[in-house]
Amino acid sequence: MGLELFFTGTGLVVKGVLLLLIIFSVVSWAIIMFKFFQIQKAFTESGRFMDFFWKTKRFDTIAAQADRFASSPLTALFNEGYSELKQLMEAEGAKPDHGGGVNTDLGGVANVSRALRRATNLEVNRLEKYTTFLATTGSTSPFIGLFGTVWGIMVAFIGIGKTGSASLAVVAPGIAEALIATAVGLVAAIPAVMAYNHFQHKIRVLIKEMDSFSTEFLNIVQRNVAGK
Repeated sequence: MGLELFFTGTGLVVKGVLLLLIIFSVVSWAIIMFKFFQIQKAFTESGRFMDFFWKTKRFDTIAAQADRFASSPLTALFNEGYSELKQLMEAEGAKPDHGGGVNTDLGGVANVSRALRRATNLEVNRLEKYTTFLATTGSTSPFIGLFGTVWGIMVAFIGIGKTGSASLAVVAPGIAEALIATAVGLVAAIPAVMAYNHFQHKIRVLIKEMDSFSTEFLNIVQRNVAGK
């Protein structure tokens, strides 16, 4: 018996369960592909941006070419931090020195720190976007499939009661049709759980990189302040 016969041979409730699980699976795979390329690109461009950052050492030059690394969360942090510094300079009438440092005061450092934290939160939200659907699919799909199975078995036993026959030829098709719902639920859930755990690990690594970059950025600003 082919899968299409399983589907057409089931009742309306089990068909609805199977359709819902198929939708969950398709959307999950779309998210998995999207997040895989997004996070992979974030890692690649973050490495390139850090190389460029330490080689260039001038904030104005880095800001002018930051669009080359638009997919990196570190670029967003730099843009927010540098934008805050520029606003402080404009408010105080200061100018960047010729060495590429940016003059500000200690109160301004706190403003830069807040800007970096805001940017970090926004980037974490961007990286985690849609991953909650994977967690939802992984946690609920087996139970949805189990519901379809229980319902299908219940209908099968009702049919047995009506026909008065409990032979294998009568019982087996109904049980098999019911169990397909659990199988589809697991097929939807397992890739979603694996992908969710993988992405969460990668995002945690990126968060550590963002925290390290924020610390280095603030250290550069504070050293510049100390040298005034």
